[in-house]
Amino acid sequence: MRKILQRIDDQAPLDFTEFMALALYDPKLGYYARHTRQIGRNGDFFTSVSTGPLFGELLAQRFIRHWHEIGKPQRWRVIEAGAHDGTLACDILTAIQKISPQAAVCLEYAIAEPIESLRSAQATKLASFASSIRLVSDALELADDRLPGIAFGNEVLDALPFHLVERRDHSWRELLVSHDADGLLTWVSRGITNPELNHALTFLGENFADAHRAEIRTNFENFLKPLSAALVQGLMIWIDYGFASTDLHHPLRHSGTLRTFYRHRADDDPLTDPGEKDITAHVDFSDVARTAMKLGGKAIEFHNQGAWLTEIGRDWLTSREGNLTTSEARQFQTLTHPAQLGGKFQVLEISWNPQAAPKDAASLARRLFPDESAPHQVND
Repeated sequence: MRKILQRIDDQAPLDFTEFMALALYDPKLGYYARHTRQIGRNGDFFTSVSTGPLFGELLAQRFIRHWHEIGKPQRWRVIEAGAHDGTLACDILTAIQKISPQAAVCLEYAIAEPIESLRSAQATKLASFASSIRLVSDALELADDRLPGIAFGNEVLDALPFHLVERRDHSWRELLVSHDADGLLTWVSRGITNPELNHALTFLGENFADAHRAEIRTNFENFLKPLSAALVQGLMIWIDYGFASTDLHHPLRHSGTLRTFYRHRADDDPLTDPGEKDITAHVDFSDVARTAMKLGGKAIEFHNQGAWLTEIGRDWLTSREGNLTTSEARQFQTLTHPAQLGGKFQVLEISWNPQAAPKDAASLARRLFPDESAPHQVND
């Protein structure tokens, strides 16, 4: 808290992206740097990784399929963003070794992690895979040796810092973080001065009542560009809370989607106890897809997690017919059931391979860009 107050005194009010970066990612005091016990029953929130190793095994099935699709190269790379303590990486690598030893021998599994304490935890967790693992602080470190492969993240986009805006007197204003005379953090607002934020707001339109709040990310390009630079004709897979733009920024969603999590309790007050709890907001998947297109990629899949995992796990399910263990059945149901994690998360696949194409371009366009030109948005 002291560091945030000092930054406010030095720079005047902070926009929420700066505040969130300090609260979550400060290398010593940020939420993600302080420990690795946030996930699971004894942590602050529950993810697909928490269900058990099946999630990683299903992802491994998709990764191996992509390796086959690109001709089984002798060297290929998987880059994980937001790998936390390395549990998901461990599950994926274990499954790849079991399913396809040939693919495993050729694989470099890279983790791009800027926080040193997390890189240390990942190195410890993945010690038995040391010959396959490459830990870097920035994906740009991989760009000098580009390889075919995949970049992905599970619940990482929702933790990217975002701007907070509010509708007042028929115009948008940005919410900033300041403090009062007693050192308590408070909200202040100003007119929009950030040109990137102004541009992003043009996609929202004007049909919002006063006091409507929304979260806007202007950093997708900075996040995706280093990952795309590390891959040749790569594939990206992003799994997260979120919607297409028109659903996320609906006039009836008047309070936005900002949430904080601490010990499985959610609230919408990020100014209390910064550094002690997670801060998140739903992902605008249409914006992610637009940004990828700007970088030369194209969306090829957009489904809820249940439908996506069921499709990529079809062969696995067939092979296990009649032989599913109780644990496997429970994990699969939790991951795919619409009332559980299957309906809570969306999955967006983006390809940089010129030959890749969505199975149904018109349907994909309707889901991602319902108010825009389908051919332009999906295929150009």
